[in-house]
Amino acid sequence: MIYSRGSHTTGRFYEIETNTHYRAGRTRRNRRFEPGPGSARGSAYGSRSAGFAGLKEPAVLAGCKTPPPARGGGRGRAGAPARGPAAPAAARDSTSTAIPGVIAAGEQWKEVWEVDGNNADGMIGTRDGGLLLAQNDKSEVVKLDKHGKPSVAYTGTNTGGALSMSSKGVLFLNNRGLNPDVIELAPRRRTFANRYKGDPLDCLGGVLNDLSADSKGGVYFTTGKLYYADPKGVVTQYGGDNIRTNGIILSPDEKTLYVTNGASLTAFDVQPDGALTNQREFVKLPGGAGDGSTVDSTGRIYVSSNPGVQVISPDGKYLGLIPTPRDIISLAFSGPGKKTLYAVSRDGAQNKDWIISIATVAQGYKGRAK
Repeated sequence: MIYSRGSHTTGRFYEIETNTHYRAGRTRRNRRFEPGPGSARGSAYGSRSAGFAGLKEPAVLAGCKTPPPARGGGRGRAGAPARGPAAPAAARDSTSTAIPGVIAAGEQWKEVWEVDGNNADGMIGTRDGGLLLAQNDKSEVVKLDKHGKPSVAYTGTNTGGALSMSSKGVLFLNNRGLNPDVIELAPRRRTFANRYKGDPLDCLGGVLNDLSADSKGGVYFTTGKLYYADPKGVVTQYGGDNIRTNGIILSPDEKTLYVTNGASLTAFDVQPDGALTNQREFVKLPGGAGDGSTVDSTGRIYVSSNPGVQVISPDGKYLGLIPTPRDIISLAFSGPGKKTLYAVSRDGAQNKDWIISIATVAQGYKGRAK
């Protein structure tokens, strides 16, 4: 579990509590400081390279052939010094203005579900109009049906934090605890990728953040940097060290990969073997640094951020903002006809998550869960 004490936009202390089975089921809680990146989730999911003593990983890190990189500002955005606990964020006006083909004017977000703790992130839509959500604190995956009723779908993850399902129905999860890995949850449960150049993924120096599964059997994932685990689980880095990744999503045709990179969206061309080429800035995000992302049936990209959902056309034109009542961190289309956009809204001061939804003109891409 990773939760914050302090402001989302300032520095803060994090307490990390990992409920896993690798040490006789014991719970491990440690405390560390990270600078605030000015984003809804914060740098708890950015660089993990500072505060390793607090994470009690010395034995693992001592064995790294390649030591973790020097500490960055977490998710690529520099932060300010800690200023203490913040007051709960007040809900703001979030009435939509029209974005042609995307959303009509006058639409309002509705609260679907509320949960205490850091227990909703990295969500995807389901075929029956519901959602699957990763629960960091509980190390579970929750299913929300189309009426917002929750049920536990998977248990015993290692601080699982983000989900992705390929077009062939293979479900993957990023585990964020000690000895992190990308696992396959369905159709069979197994470790998919847990090493890079012979080192455990702890040695990457960043928490496994978001992921996007392709139809070839591979998975792209972010840690502040960008990696691809091929169908055999062999991990390769792309984008070098000059990128600070967060959210990630493949285009509907899987020819382009988009990653949020601070206040811009970066694009890569996807080669037949999954390799990435032609790194470029796709569009600037005037609404601020991006977090999670999703796509619709026409290939438009939707990026979560503090003020709301930033919408980009397939040719890189910024189309507008769908304002939200609070900061948001994750997005997915689902509901009847996949014409409802869902978001995870997070308030760290209250240590609470909400699932909110809004009706759209646009339709989510039906060829994948997200």
